[in-house]
Amino acid sequence: MKVRGAVLREMGLPRPYAESRPLEIVELDLAPPGPGELLVRVRAAGLCHSDLSVIDGTRPRVMPMVLGHEAAGEVVEVGGGAAGFASGDHVVLAFVPSCGSCLQCRSGRPALCGPGAVANTAGSLLSGGRRWSDGGPEQLHHHLGVSAFADHVVVSARSAVSVDPELPFEVAALFGCAVLTGVGAVVNSASVRMGERVAIFGLGGVGLAALLAVGMDATFLERSLSDV
Repeated sequence: MKVRGAVLREMGLPRPYAESRPLEIVELDLAPPGPGELLVRVRAAGLCHSDLSVIDGTRPRVMPMVLGHEAAGEVVEVGGGAAGFASGDHVVLAFVPSCGSCLQCRSGRPALCGPGAVANTAGSLLSGGRRWSDGGPEQLHHHLGVSAFADHVVVSARSAVSVDPELPFEVAALFGCAVLTGVGAVVNSASVRMGERVAIFGLGGVGLAALLAVGMDATFLERSLSDV
């Protein structure tokens, strides 16, 4: 199918980006989902500092790449073997696909999934495949298995989590990165407990999520995150 997406072809272009214009909005060919994959209509996407770090080259990635990784959307088509999903489902897209079978996944640490990290570094989906094409000789890569800066994307089902359809897409998208990072910092990295005092430096998307996590019962948060 034909879609529109934001392609980054070269990292490290000079600021201001309004003049150097590192992202090119172009028409792309998106192949249908393969086994274990989903076609998702992107309904909301956030611009995260990690995206900017790829643009300025401080977080190198393979080029060219369809950028973006924090998003929510609606399932349009389900590839074979993608159990648990149906057309019309609302999903949040996660920036680390979890295979479910590697040591890290089986140890309850899916964010450290080994095959997921390999796929993200290679700019592919978890299967190793790529679904983008612009008709040119260069192969277009996926950003963290998501490539959210497009109107439709193909992702691994292991990169998607179903959410309540009553949750607004612009709120759900934040759970794809900002909430995971901020709440995870409080619950997993800092292990903050009720009654403790903490300092949060910066109140962007991640900082605000951390602030919300500090103000909530840690046991409730741990239970909620384990259900995701």
